[in-house]
Amino acid sequence: MAGKKKAKTSARGPLFTKRTQWDRVWMSEPEGHDLAAAADYLSLLHGKKPARETVRRLRDEKTRLRKAKDVMRASRVDLLPADNLHVRKNIEKVMRGKQLSPVLLVRRPEGLIIADGYHRGCAAQHLTEDLTVPCRLA
Repeated sequence: MAGKKKAKTSARGPLFTKRTQWDRVWMSEPEGHDLAAAADYLSLLHGKKPARETVRRLRDEKTRLRKAKDVMRASRVDLLPADNLHVRKNIEKVMRGKQLSPVLLVRRPEGLIIADGYHRGCAAQHLTEDLTVPCRLA
Protein backbone atom coordinates (compact mmCIF):
# COMPACT_ATOMS: atom_id res chain seq x y z
CA MET A 1 0.00 0.00 0.00
CA ALA A 2 1.30 3.41 -0.90
CA GLY A 3 2.29 5.65 2.00
CA LYS A 4 1.77 2.99 4.67
CA LYS A 5 4.83 1.92 6.66
CA LYS A 6 5.41 -1.77 7.06
CA ALA A 7 5.77 -3.00 10.67
CA LYS A 8 9.37 -3.74 11.60
CA THR A 9 10.17 -7.29 12.64
CA SER A 10 13.18 -9.00 14.10
CA ALA A 11 14.44 -12.56 13.68
CA ARG A 12 12.53 -13.39 16.88
CA GLY A 13 9.21 -11.83 15.83
CA PRO A 14 7.50 -8.45 15.75
CA LEU A 15 9.06 -5.56 17.62
CA PHE A 16 6.74 -3.88 20.07
CA THR A 17 5.45 -0.38 19.51
CA LYS A 18 4.00 2.17 21.88
CA ARG A 19 0.58 0.86 20.84
CA THR A 20 1.36 -2.52 22.44
CA GLN A 21 -1.13 -3.25 25.18
CA TRP A 22 0.66 -3.40 28.53
CA ASP A 23 -1.48 -6.34 29.66
CA ARG A 24 -0.11 -8.41 26.78
CA VAL A 25 3.37 -8.12 28.26
CA TRP A 26 2.87 -7.60 31.99
CA MET A 27 1.09 -9.22 34.92
CA SER A 28 -0.97 -6.84 37.04
CA GLU A 29 0.33 -8.26 40.35
CA PRO A 30 3.93 -8.98 41.41
CA GLU A 31 4.87 -12.58 42.04
CA GLY A 32 5.76 -13.63 45.59
CA HIS A 33 9.38 -14.38 44.75
CA ASP A 34 9.77 -10.84 43.36
CA LEU A 35 8.61 -9.35 46.66
CA ALA A 36 11.08 -11.62 48.49
CA ALA A 37 13.87 -10.53 46.13
CA ALA A 38 12.98 -6.89 46.79
CA ALA A 39 13.19 -7.52 50.55
CA ASP A 40 16.63 -9.12 50.16
CA TYR A 41 17.94 -6.23 48.06
CA LEU A 42 16.45 -3.50 50.25
CA SER A 43 17.81 -5.15 53.42
CA LEU A 44 21.31 -4.59 52.04
CA LEU A 45 20.60 -0.88 51.73
CA HIS A 46 18.45 -0.16 54.78
CA GLY A 47 18.42 -3.20 57.10
CA LYS A 48 15.87 -5.99 57.54
CA LYS A 49 13.15 -4.18 59.48
CA PRO A 50 12.87 -1.15 57.14
CA ALA A 51 13.04 -3.53 54.15
CA ARG A 52 10.13 -5.60 55.49
CA GLU A 53 8.06 -2.46 56.03
CA THR A 54 8.81 -1.17 52.53
CA VAL A 55 7.87 -4.53 50.96
CA ARG A 56 4.62 -4.52 52.94
CA ARG A 57 3.87 -1.10 51.42
CA LEU A 58 4.79 -2.39 47.95
CA ARG A 59 2.41 -5.33 48.41
CA ASP A 60 -0.42 -2.97 49.42
CA GLU A 61 0.15 -0.34 46.70
CA LYS A 62 -1.88 -0.18 43.53
CA THR A 63 -0.07 -0.99 40.30
CA ARG A 64 0.72 2.19 38.35
CA LEU A 65 1.71 2.51 34.70
CA ARG A 66 4.92 4.29 33.68
CA LYS A 67 7.05 4.43 30.54
CA ALA A 68 10.12 2.16 30.60
CA LYS A 69 12.39 5.06 29.64
CA ASP A 70 11.11 7.16 32.56
CA VAL A 71 11.63 4.37 35.10
CA MET A 72 15.19 3.84 33.90
CA ARG A 73 16.02 7.56 33.84
CA ALA A 74 14.50 8.26 37.27
CA SER A 75 16.39 5.36 38.86
CA ARG A 76 19.67 6.56 37.28
CA VAL A 77 20.80 3.02 36.51
CA ASP A 78 22.69 1.99 33.40
CA LEU A 79 20.71 0.23 30.70
CA LEU A 80 22.04 -3.30 30.43
CA PRO A 81 22.66 -4.55 26.87
CA ALA A 82 20.01 -6.69 25.19
CA ASP A 83 22.45 -9.62 25.14
CA ASN A 84 22.80 -9.64 28.95
CA LEU A 85 21.68 -13.12 30.04
CA HIS A 86 18.76 -12.00 32.22
CA VAL A 87 17.64 -9.19 29.92
CA ARG A 88 17.70 -11.57 26.95
CA LYS A 89 15.67 -14.16 28.89
CA ASN A 90 13.02 -11.54 29.67
CA ILE A 91 12.87 -10.39 26.05
CA GLU A 92 12.54 -14.00 24.88
CA LYS A 93 9.84 -14.63 27.48
CA VAL A 94 7.80 -11.71 26.10
CA MET A 95 8.35 -12.85 22.50
CA ARG A 96 6.94 -16.29 23.48
CA GLY A 97 3.83 -14.60 24.90
CA LYS A 98 4.72 -15.01 28.58
CA GLN A 99 3.99 -12.13 30.91
CA LEU A 100 6.49 -10.35 33.16
CA SER A 101 5.96 -9.33 36.77
CA PRO A 102 5.62 -5.58 37.54
CA VAL A 103 8.71 -3.59 38.47
CA LEU A 104 9.00 -2.79 42.20
CA LEU A 105 10.17 0.76 42.92
CA VAL A 106 11.03 2.66 46.09
CA ARG A 107 11.19 6.45 46.25
CA ARG A 108 13.97 7.67 48.55
CA PRO A 109 15.55 11.12 49.06
CA GLU A 110 18.65 9.88 47.20
CA GLY A 111 16.52 8.86 44.22
CA LEU A 112 14.37 6.10 42.84
CA ILE A 113 15.46 2.55 43.67
CA ILE A 114 14.51 -0.43 41.53
CA ALA A 115 13.93 -2.90 44.37
CA ASP A 116 13.13 -5.69 41.90
CA GLY A 117 12.73 -5.76 38.15
CA TYR A 118 15.93 -4.13 36.90
CA HIS A 119 16.36 -6.74 34.16
CA ARG A 120 12.65 -6.53 33.26
CA GLY A 121 12.93 -2.74 32.97
CA CYS A 122 15.98 -3.07 30.72
CA ALA A 123 14.17 -5.67 28.60
CA ALA A 124 11.16 -3.36 28.27
CA GLN A 125 13.32 -0.48 27.10
CA HIS A 126 15.00 -2.72 24.52
CA LEU A 127 11.60 -3.84 23.24
CA THR A 128 10.65 -0.17 22.94
CA GLU A 129 11.40 2.68 25.31
CA ASP A 130 7.76 3.77 25.05
CA LEU A 131 6.49 0.46 26.38
CA THR A 132 4.30 1.05 29.41
CA VAL A 133 5.60 -0.72 32.49
CA PRO A 134 3.36 -1.55 35.46
CA CYS A 135 5.09 -0.61 38.70
CA ARG A 136 4.47 -0.73 42.38
CA LEU A 137 5.86 2.42 44.02
CA ALA A 138 6.42 2.78 47.77
